[in-house]
Amino acid sequence: QVQLVESGGGSVQAGGSLRLSCAASRSPYSINIMAWFRQAPGKEREGVAAIYIRDTTTNYADSVKGRFTISQGNAKNTVYLQMNSLKPEDTAMYYCAASVGVGGNLSPGTYNYWGQGTQVTISS
Repeated sequence: QVQLVESGGGSVQAGGSLRLSCAASRSPYSINIMAWFRQAPGKEREGVAAIYIRDTTTNYADSVKGRFTISQGNAKNTVYLQMNSLKPEDTAMYYCAASVGVGGNLSPGTYNYWGQGTQVTISS
């Protein structure tokens, strides 16, 4: 079992920045992909960014390309999401996820483990 703990959410004005962190409780060597998803009220959960643990290849949703950066910590069991130039439409609950398998890296069905979420609110 892998436990994921997110931190770093909060409220900022449009144009501001936030950095989310996700720490996995288990050795990263059994994890293939880690990702960030978000879900706004009344909307489906959507993939934001993903990173392959072994080679750090990344993938981003079109809506965040050029503004968000996913990265891996030195310990490899921590993943960060640096969010810049934030917009009101980025407001959502953000979830960290981990997969021990393969699949669409921005598809929720690929992921085996989920964190509890951290709220991000962007005001205009």
